[in-house]
Amino acid sequence: MPLIPTELQPLVALLLLGLLFVAFLLERHPPDVTAAGAAALFVLLGLTPPDRVLEVFSNPAPITIAAMFVISGALVRTGLLDALAAIVIARAEARPLLALIVFLGVTLLASGIVNNTPVVLILIPVIIRLARSLGMAETRLLIPLSYAAVLGGTLTLIGSSTNILVAGVAAERGLAPFGIFEIAPVGLAVAAVGGVALAVLGPWLLPDRRARGEAGASETVFLTEIRLDEGFAGLGRPLAEAADLNRPGIRITALREGKRLRRSDLDSHVLAAGDLLVAQATTSEILTLRALPGLSVGLRRGTGARGREEDLVVAEAMVTPTHGSPRDTVSQLSVGYRYGLRVLGAHRQGHVAGPDLGSARLRPADKLLLEGTPEGFDRLAQGQELVSVTRPSGRAYRRRRAPLALLALLMVVGLAALEVAPIALLALGAVAAILLFRCIDNDEAWGSINAGILVLILAMLVVGIGLEETGTVTLIVDWLTPWLEGLPPIALLAALYALTSILTETVTNNAVAVVVTPIAVALGEATGVDPRALVVAVMMGASASFATPVGYQTNTLVYGAGDYRFTDFLKIGVPMNLIVGLAAVLVIPLVFPLTPG
Repeated sequence: MPLIPTELQPLVALLLLGLLFVAFLLERHPPDVTAAGAAALFVLLGLTPPDRVLEVFSNPAPITIAAMFVISGALVRTGLLDALAAIVIARAEARPLLALIVFLGVTLLASGIVNNTPVVLILIPVIIRLARSLGMAETRLLIPLSYAAVLGGTLTLIGSSTNILVAGVAAERGLAPFGIFEIAPVGLAVAAVGGVALAVLGPWLLPDRRARGEAGASETVFLTEIRLDEGFAGLGRPLAEAADLNRPGIRITALREGKRLRRSDLDSHVLAAGDLLVAQATTSEILTLRALPGLSVGLRRGTGARGREEDLVVAEAMVTPTHGSPRDTVSQLSVGYRYGLRVLGAHRQGHVAGPDLGSARLRPADKLLLEGTPEGFDRLAQGQELVSVTRPSGRAYRRRRAPLALLALLMVVGLAALEVAPIALLALGAVAAILLFRCIDNDEAWGSINAGILVLILAMLVVGIGLEETGTVTLIVDWLTPWLEGLPPIALLAALYALTSILTETVTNNAVAVVVTPIAVALGEATGVDPRALVVAVMMGASASFATPVGYQTNTLVYGAGDYRFTDFLKIGVPMNLIVGLAAVLVIPLVFPLTPG
């Protein structure tokens, strides 16, 4: 027996959908956890029939997305992306402006044929080096790197996981499958207009932190811990009188007493050996404290950095989207046990990462300041949780197998374009080939898959089935049709694009794609506008996200790497959204006629 009367199911499903979007906005849990909870609720309440739940695993979109993650990982493992970046860096000194244009152009094209998230991950350290070689602030180039990757993702069906997902949901609603290059004319126009807009607006709207003229203004402030040992010159004195701990770049915030943190009357505390102080300090001050006798800086629980003092190096690393759920703390990351590295500090843009260093909860784009041997950083580079942003990766590339990885990718693109087989089958075949030929090891291959994205997609597909089964999609369309059926077709297209774009800036884009795509198809059928054109508008609106650092994964990555403010994205991202959106709305009808026939 259904728990909810049939006549109330559409309204209940709509209410749950609204609550789901609110939960996404609040970010109390990672998006995949939130979506999984919603999917379970839809099944438990009988809104999604149990016999249809397994249908989500037959959808080709998640399979294709997972396979493309592995192929992207192979391109990184064989050094192809790194080699392209090295070529640009080598030519930057002679012709810096041309090198920058070529670099962003390569990013755009690469993002059109492989998933753009790993492209940005591998290029963040390179763009930082390029900025320094050009004498520019990193904040002038990191946002353009993300935007170039976002624009590149609109070029082909496989350029973005969102495109693949929208195509898969549309096919389930009865539309003919999309070809791999079918959206390319629209994507090329959007990328061209977006590139020109970025070139014109960038010099005016991109932040230049060095222009503030403040010493140390560009330095990152890390949450850290300072342990006092025998030999520290300040022992026996009140904290306020310890000159080494009262520099402008250091702020002591707490003293650990057993399991509790004391935050009051710190200045009068008489320092003693064994004291553990929680502090916020700049990179320079942390490195200065690290060299003082009688002080131990950073996380000391577990195994610290191993190696001779003269062999140890310090580097910043960023938490990737494949890791960093609110359940994972710095201590649980265990970089000491796993890589022989010590965590010196943790940084979160705009917030304090936690009450102390060990219990700081990690989120994507958080930074860690790490100390260890070059070999330890090489082992870290093999993992998926962190990516170095100040030290080039020292992993052993399999460059001899690079042609095989590139050939596998080109075979997927070429055969899919010729419609020899579905993209999902071709991508799975390419994965088998690159594993058999050792372009990437199996553990690295599975580690390159962003499990969070796949769980999010599968959960949202379950929710999507529930919206369809309960008639919620029909209810929404029935509400909207009287308001939209009198509009010109291009106005309907613009309204749908705007809705998708606004939701994408506040809610994860793959969730928006699953919900809005069936509505787009049904609206097209109800108003006489070709659903295919409306579906392409959803693709573009969900992929071309510029205005917030949370709307798209590449934006989140550079947000942390460049220590941007939220408003930095608004200043340049809102105009980019408007310009790119206008271009998409004008070009889509030229490629996909709005009226059938």
